[in-house]
Amino acid sequence: MSDTPGLLADYPFVHREEVRFRDLDLLGHVNNAVYATYLESARIAYYQQLTGQRLEDLGLILAELTISYRAPALFGDHLAIGVRIVSIGTKSFVMEYAVVRDGDEALIATGRSVLVAYDYATRQTVPVPEVVRMAGAQGERTPGGAD
Repeated sequence: MSDTPGLLADYPFVHREEVRFRDLDLLGHVNNAVYATYLESARIAYYQQLTGQRLEDLGLILAELTISYRAPALFGDHLAIGVRIVSIGTKSFVMEYAVVRDGDEALIATGRSVLVAYDYATRQTVPVPEVVRMAGAQGERTPGGAD
């Protein structure tokens, strides 16, 4: 298993998942809906690392999610999920994802999400945090992210 598959070299954060039996559909490969959970786990881990916020303080709303499926993932596969911020508006930003199988470095899926910064106490959108803005502008690897 490689630390960071070559396809993820341009992603500043990499999250790991192992395909569990419960992730499979009747045909024995990862069900399409499970990829949304993989991307969510990667997104939250990256955002927490950038902001240092606890889960209950994240202040994000997922406004859009698109996933393109490229190849099947199977039980026991080790997946590396690259995450990067590709554009930032005043109150929203876009993340891209690549799901790569460790070992053969097959591209399993790609994704894109639009996230809105939100204050749940006031029920209003808020500006994107500066630390997220900086990460998007720099596109640099973050400590504790991809090796």
